[in-house]
Amino acid sequence: MYDVAIIGGGPAGLSAGIYAARANLKTVIIERGLYGGQMQNTLDIENYPGFENIEGPELSERLYKQALQVGVEWKYGNVQSISLEGQTKVVKLEDGTVEARSVIIASGASPRPLGVPGEAEFTGRGVSYCATCDGALYRGAEVIVIGGGDSAIKEAILLTRFASKVTVIHRRDALRATGILQNRAFANEKITFMWDTVVDKIEGDGRVTGVLARNVKDGSTQVVEAKGVFIYVGVDPVTDFLTGSEILDEWGYILTDEFMATAVPGVYAAGDVRAASLRQIVSAAADGAEAAMKVYEYLETL
Repeated sequence: MYDVAIIGGGPAGLSAGIYAARANLKTVIIERGLYGGQMQNTLDIENYPGFENIEGPELSERLYKQALQVGVEWKYGNVQSISLEGQTKVVKLEDGTVEARSVIIASGASPRPLGVPGEAEFTGRGVSYCATCDGALYRGAEVIVIGGGDSAIKEAILLTRFASKVTVIHRRDALRATGILQNRAFANEKITFMWDTVVDKIEGDGRVTGVLARNVKDGSTQVVEAKGVFIYVGVDPVTDFLTGSEILDEWGYILTDEFMATAVPGVYAAGDVRAASLRQIVSAAADGAEAAMKVYEYLETL
């Protein structure tokens, strides 16, 4: 029996674990993949306080080691469901269960698919959602980035280290990325932009050869040749194990108050999985710390 079970080992889950363990709570983090979550797929982090620049895998490892040093237990597992009612919360895994007096859900979010023909067929064969992971495979090649937010532009800039040309396709006539990223992208001679354009199909023959692009204003179409297509059109919360739960909103995000508490006593959420406006490493870490302290206060009342 744990005092708190934390679902997810990204910045929110790791921060929650550090604060909970330092409060002398028996703490376990359950993670299905690498510690650090999406930070593992981020080459350069430039907006985390205290670091002008740090690689995502390095920050992930620092947080992970710190969590273990303060007494957090680590368990790999894929959560199937959670029984949230009652004072004992039961987390069902593929190979057993974990019981705890409270739960912090910090399962994060995963890249949203574009949902066009050819995407599933060519995933891993030219279609990618992680330039940090796959960018080096496209040395000297032409690639396409779909999206206009921070992730899309940051990864487009990264891809210029390898690719000969990066074409950013965005459905609007202006980027949503922060100003500093926009300035870097516009100044990079390897990056070109296709505005007011969507991708209707990813084409290929065994591997990606290009995309069928359509201008949303005049309806004209053209084939844009490329060896790789990197998709950044948003993320979806990882809450499949909570399907039908009262704590989810219509998009699958977890509803909380400002103290990370859900409508179910003893159940909290933190990070990208939470219905919130800002999804950054720093805000996820803050969420985790707040959730852990509220768990401590809740357990004191039992």
